[in-house]
Amino acid sequence: MILVTSAYGNQGKRLVPKLLRAGHRIRVCVQSEGSAERLRAIGAHEVLVGDLADRQFVERSVQGVSSIYHIGPTLHRNERDMGFMIIDAARQAGVGHFVFSSVLHAITTDLIQHEIKRDIEEHLLSSGLEFTILQPSNYMLPLRMKSVFEEGVFRLTWSLDRYQSMVDLDDVTDVAALVLADPGVHAAATYELVGEGRYTAHDIGAVLSEVVGRKIAVEQIDPEIFTRARLANAEPGVFEHQLRTSRAIAARYSGHDFVGNPNVLKWLLGRATTPFEDFARKEYAAFCANAVALE
Repeated sequence: MILVTSAYGNQGKRLVPKLLRAGHRIRVCVQSEGSAERLRAIGAHEVLVGDLADRQFVERSVQGVSSIYHIGPTLHRNERDMGFMIIDAARQAGVGHFVFSSVLHAITTDLIQHEIKRDIEEHLLSSGLEFTILQPSNYMLPLRMKSVFEEGVFRLTWSLDRYQSMVDLDDVTDVAALVLADPGVHAAATYELVGEGRYTAHDIGAVLSEVVGRKIAVEQIDPEIFTRARLANAEPGVFEHQLRTSRAIAARYSGHDFVGNPNVLKWLLGRATTPFEDFARKEYAAFCANAVALE
């Protein structure tokens, strides 16, 4: 059995159906009953609802599984402790293969979420577990398309002139499924997962303008405005941590490009990586279809 944490987040909701279609038995961890119901509906064999900061819940979650795919709750102030805890529990339970979803250039420790993932990587390396580490670049996120399609604006919290590498979430989860299906081949590997191309915000705006058939503006916004829009009702401690993280991202990405190389991902997939334009066209088609359905 394979355990997937954060199983209804950006990666999990794409990965779990792929694992089920491949015939794997799947246990999932989620925080809400709503996410649990959606995963039960697609056939997840065991669904656990709880908090990855709860040691008893984590220890119960890892019992009897052969492999774990750990997706930490990014931007969570306790992400480091959660990562350490599940690695320790996996070692105690005799889990055969621990796959960690990290981040590209985790060594970049002026980024708070990178430093956290770097520390978890080190803990995993020192654990004695068989492991694989995946290091994806910035996700092509459907959420970032909302303002594009509804308002005609693409927004970032960092310099519009800096380059970034991106990766499609389906490409990432295709690799995760491959790794989980064949632990021996991928044991002790660390894979950078990067799509083709390097994009400034202006480049992204040009692609999106072509996709939607009208001019898409690009705009740099303050990290606090961005964070408040996402976390309007968050507890003060949660908001403060995520604001610090967002400000660190804005500072780093405004001062330096964040880029990687696509060769490893192409090799693992056995095909070309998904272009940003293809991602944008898929998301725009879904947006248009939903708009029609609501009429």
